[in-house]
Amino acid sequence: MSDRPQGASIRRLRRYRPRKRLRPRYKGPSFNRIVPNLMTMLGLCAGLTAMRFGLEDRFGPAVVAITVAGAIDGIDGRLARLLKATSRFGAEFDSLSDFVSFGVAPAFTLYLWSLRRAGAYGFVPCMMFAVCMALRLARFNASLDGAPKPAYAYNFFTGVPAPAGAGLVLFPVFLGLEATTQGWDWLLHTTRYPLLNAVVLTGIALLLVSPLPIWSFKNFKIPAEYVLPLLLGTGAFAAVLLADPWAALAAAGLIYLAMLPFSIRSFRRLRREAEAPRDEMETDRRDSA
Repeated sequence: MSDRPQGASIRRLRRYRPRKRLRPRYKGPSFNRIVPNLMTMLGLCAGLTAMRFGLEDRFGPAVVAITVAGAIDGIDGRLARLLKATSRFGAEFDSLSDFVSFGVAPAFTLYLWSLRRAGAYGFVPCMMFAVCMALRLARFNASLDGAPKPAYAYNFFTGVPAPAGAGLVLFPVFLGLEATTQGWDWLLHTTRYPLLNAVVLTGIALLLVSPLPIWSFKNFKIPAEYVLPLLLGTGAFAAVLLADPWAALAAAGLIYLAMLPFSIRSFRRLRREAEAPRDEMETDRRDSA
């Protein structure tokens, strides 16, 4: 009888013993899957910041912000594939960010740099560039769901890609900032001539929506004998970029334009090599018939 009250008190104490709290489980994507979208959002913020700098006539920081947006655009897609975080939302968000950073911000910067002096007509090439950039991005998104392309075609873009188009269209600004650094007033006045900027905007806009095959450099293979010169050239360009960034960026635009004919020639050569066996098979079939 003496053990019964003691056992009851022990059970009573166990009843009021604090239980271990369970850690709540949250539903949603992991942080790794959000990182690429965060990078895309930073690129969008860089493009918007470039427009603010343009309104303040701080064109140096404006083009730097657009350049940063281009660097981020080259990273977020590869990061998404590396982390296996690709999604339809990420692709659409990336396209919207590209339109703002590479379609609206460069045209807006050039309008403030030079074309506003031409009045209402100065806005026409800016609008044309932004529209062509939107069409170029829409065509790229539509091609993702289209019919599969030949194997050699995956190494090429159709038309100039969006970041490259933004860099090319800012060539007058790069040249003008270099002229300001060197004290070349005649060159600065030339780069701010509205007709020159209108021609640049219109020409690059047409390259964006053109059917020209442009190297994508994603699966581009470098011959072994060219690896060392490429590394040395990249190091030399990085040194020039740190010493004289505006001249380096302007030279990069000219080099990219000079590469376009070689890109077209490479695409046509690969297409001929891919179609040659098919033509031979059709010829043999006709001969046998």
